[in-house]
Amino acid sequence: MLDTVRQFDDSGWGREDGPTRGVEAVVEGGAVLCFPRLRFELADDERRLLDAGVADGKSKNISLRGPGGDVRGAAPEYADALGQMMRRFRTQATSLAERLFPHYRGALRMGNTSFRPVAIEGRQTSWRKDDTRLHVDAFPSNPMHGDRLLRVFHNLNPHGRPRHWRIGEPFEDFARRFLPAIAPPRPGSAALLHALRITKSRRTPYDHYMLHLHDLAKADADYQRNAPQSEFDFAPGTTWVVYSDQVLHAATSGQFMMEQTFYLAPSQLADVTSAPVHVLQRLLGRPLL
Repeated sequence: MLDTVRQFDDSGWGREDGPTRGVEAVVEGGAVLCFPRLRFELADDERRLLDAGVADGKSKNISLRGPGGDVRGAAPEYADALGQMMRRFRTQATSLAERLFPHYRGALRMGNTSFRPVAIEGRQTSWRKDDTRLHVDAFPSNPMHGDRLLRVFHNLNPHGRPRHWRIGEPFEDFARRFLPAIAPPRPGSAALLHALRITKSRRTPYDHYMLHLHDLAKADADYQRNAPQSEFDFAPGTTWVVYSDQVLHAATSGQFMMEQTFYLAPSQLADVTSAPVHVLQRLLGRPLL
């Protein structure tokens, strides 16, 4: 079993509200930072939002996007209330990240805020989109160009149900296992995908390898069953923080979760060699950006 979940006793979100700070080395080393007492409190009138019916039925997530904070994926009658709740979570998650990681202050870029009101169990999806399978995060249409994906999660479940995760082997071990099966990108393919608007920007070789690592892991049933992995239940009221582009993870059960994404250039890490792009460059022996 892998010892990747590190627990901390903080109970406040603010930059001065908790004892844990300066833990860049822990999260960059591939740990999941877990705060069992760090609760995101709902206002009384927000408890009605803990219902799968607040989603529009087309999306599994409700998201707050862009500088204006447009709400996507919500049933229209709930959009305003959901937007207020997610903006408050965004603010608190930002304060938490700035306290935990002072080295990143001024360098973190805000990504989407999301609320996931739909239960994981019974969800019908393709194997590529099946997040109950171990994977690292990589996106077919949105190349990351080596940027890190730092995510703050919180379990809001009102019925005592945990968010159950499987957590996989260290990134370098995972990459060594699957890299030999990945051919280099074809010349001109990144430009073509961008010209056809399949991708929002040109894929780098890094994005090519990360997408294939994502897909090969999800498609390999033997790996999903037998790869080194541990299991962890994030109880209601628990917050956890992780680099989801580095830590293999699979969410297998649970309902009602908040999530805040931050982007960070690998050059802004405390240890730049910990970034997946540097690991892959070292293993492949060539630049990927």
